[in-house]
Amino acid sequence: MLNLKKIRADFPILSRKVNGKPLVYFDNAATSQTPQQVIDVIVDYYSNYNANIHRGVHTLSQEATDKYEAARQTIQAHFNAKHAYEIILTAGTTESINLVASGFASILQKGDEIIVSALEHHSNIVPWQMLCEKTGAILKVIPMNLEGELEMDSYTQLLSNKTKLVFVNHISNALGTINPIETIIEQAHNVGAAVLIDGAQACPHIKPDVQALDVDFYVTSAHKICGPTGVGMLYGKQEWLEKLPPYQGGGEMIDQVSFEKTTYAGLPHKFEAGTPNISGGIAFGAALDYMNAIGFDNISEYENELLKYGTKELLKIEDLKIYGTSKNKTSVISFNIKGIHPYDIGTLLDKMGIAVRTGHHCAQPIMTFYNIPGTVRASFAFYNTKEEIDVLVNGVKKAKMMLS
Repeated sequence: MLNLKKIRADFPILSRKVNGKPLVYFDNAATSQTPQQVIDVIVDYYSNYNANIHRGVHTLSQEATDKYEAARQTIQAHFNAKHAYEIILTAGTTESINLVASGFASILQKGDEIIVSALEHHSNIVPWQMLCEKTGAILKVIPMNLEGELEMDSYTQLLSNKTKLVFVNHISNALGTINPIETIIEQAHNVGAAVLIDGAQACPHIKPDVQALDVDFYVTSAHKICGPTGVGMLYGKQEWLEKLPPYQGGGEMIDQVSFEKTTYAGLPHKFEAGTPNISGGIAFGAALDYMNAIGFDNISEYENELLKYGTKELLKIEDLKIYGTSKNKTSVISFNIKGIHPYDIGTLLDKMGIAVRTGHHCAQPIMTFYNIPGTVRASFAFYNTKEEIDVLVNGVKKAKMMLS
């Protein structure tokens, strides 16, 4: 059982008001809120040991380096990576994906095939389209059904000895669908293809084990997991990270530089050019510590309760339709009301202090599939309550009455 009163007290923003109403924050799929414990870590860095890392011999630099590398080890342990140097700290999920796509530009050949799913965020579509334009590779798409699930029979048929890469999100940001990534990874490996899993939406709810999954690349962002913005992770198997060329040139990623030739540093520094988001990396580790102290089994169980309750109560509203009805989903409810634009509902909810996301959620192919302009998306976190869901339901009823 979660101690909700204690947990909510950790998040300063949850006590504020918006438009004169207590804030109800249901935009967690876009970014989670940050507990005071993580905020304190950021303040501590800038207050007490702000310095550049790795090459400094002075005390502040050594302290900052030790904290940063300790955070990398925390992230390694959380995701059960075999080695700390398989954890590349990046600016977030999008940069992590682009890093891998950039590297494969020197590996793929014309006629090679890569596969994405119909459920992807634009960040897991556009880099691969750009890669195909550069290399002549062919992009294929796993279709989806009306419940918001991938058609796995079609995936099996798409796979061949031409398939080199498969990219699928662990959980859909737009619909909340949990994809069967274990099967996707195993089948891809059977034809010799590598797999990248976009875990941005999964990591707030579950604790992925990259070794158990046998995944080649796994990416996520700290700001979805109670951490700061501007920092994220690329996990890559050592053999793949050693095959890929550096993503950027500059400081930290070098071994030796002359005007005739440059040699590159080993992992993970080969992919970490320039001064990183030092405080962000340290806070990323602190955020994982915070969530692990609560327990991901506890988080998942409680969020499933919120999902069931929210689904039941919202479906009582006449003409409300939920998109994404997979039996295996997380605490995201995307919905529309017949005849009303989602933006209008979101605007009125904001006047009532309720924060939801409206639009296509950077997943336009999903909206095209359903032939809709977008949805209202309410996404729940472990610090939300059923009472807040009641506020949302009443708010939607009021909005519907005002807009009908």
